[in-house]
Amino acid sequence: MQRRQFLKGLSAAGVLCSLGLAGCALPRSPQSYLIGGGRRAQDRYVVQALNLDGSLRYELPLPDRGHGMAVHPHMPLAVCHARRPGGFLSLFDHAEGRLLQVRKADPRRHYYGHGVFSADGNRLFTTEGVGDSSEGIIGVYALAADRLEKVAEYRGFGIGPHEIRLLPNGNLVVGVGGVHTQGREPLNLNTMAPSLSYLDATTGALLEQATLADKHLSIRHLAVTHDGEVFTGQQYRGEPDDYPPLIVRHRPGQPLQPLGGTTLDWARFNHYIASIAVTDTLIAATSPPGNCYGLWHRHSGELIRIAPLPDASGASAKGENIWLGSGQGGISRLDNGGREQRFYSAYQWDNHWALIDA
Repeated sequence: MQRRQFLKGLSAAGVLCSLGLAGCALPRSPQSYLIGGGRRAQDRYVVQALNLDGSLRYELPLPDRGHGMAVHPHMPLAVCHARRPGGFLSLFDHAEGRLLQVRKADPRRHYYGHGVFSADGNRLFTTEGVGDSSEGIIGVYALAADRLEKVAEYRGFGIGPHEIRLLPNGNLVVGVGGVHTQGREPLNLNTMAPSLSYLDATTGALLEQATLADKHLSIRHLAVTHDGEVFTGQQYRGEPDDYPPLIVRHRPGQPLQPLGGTTLDWARFNHYIASIAVTDTLIAATSPPGNCYGLWHRHSGELIRIAPLPDASGASAKGENIWLGSGQGGISRLDNGGREQRFYSAYQWDNHWALIDA
């Protein structure tokens, strides 16, 4: 089945299977819901919210395909970022399902798909690029009266930034892919320079850069723990028959350390990690082209299993649970022992989502 192919005849709350846990219904909570990008017929793109029983809460139109979600820490606001190289940010009220602003990218700029709010919620930081060079930019936006206005730009950390996360100390960490592209076509695979870059959130100053020995591992997706450990997911741009580890962990001042897995294990992910979620006990990561997710022990980094999940996409952790999404309509919940409940609904997801637990 092709990526993002629509399913036919699925009930919005239909259960497909349950793995490792008893029961056959999605847990219900009127206050909890999932938000993320989705697609409808004729390539109509939306940001959507689903209740945890699989039913549609609302959908809002998008100008094009959405990607990463940034959720405000205190108010019911979120931003859906366009897929790279994207041309818009969409600010909306995620509780009421109300579109507030669609901001177009500045001239000669494009969005790289991700952003994050500051701890106080007054600033949004987004990954952006200069159109003709892929020079990395962090756009800094002030939030006022339900509008985003750019107030600054940070530079000087590399080309092709992708996901950006907030650290517990209030600073920023950026997965810098290192790839110069025209549209989505890579132009510099022989000279690409990926890094994990730490920035001062107030000034944009580069605090630290960590790199991998294999420069064809494009550092892209991130997860950050409450104590400041960073997990990075890579996309491999090297030899098709090579399968290096695609997830590493890092603490400032230390080397990047890969998670466990054999070459054959890493081959299952087909050179691509999309989303990472971390709890106190587990690490989960999805791979759309691999049609699977991986699960590791949080502290040892030992691989627990690789499980099939068609077009595996979003990953979000809340408390001791991890929620995984699928571009084919799947929803999986993992408990703190790694046991899985899996369901299918009629609504497909894009690469990233967020769980709102009011």
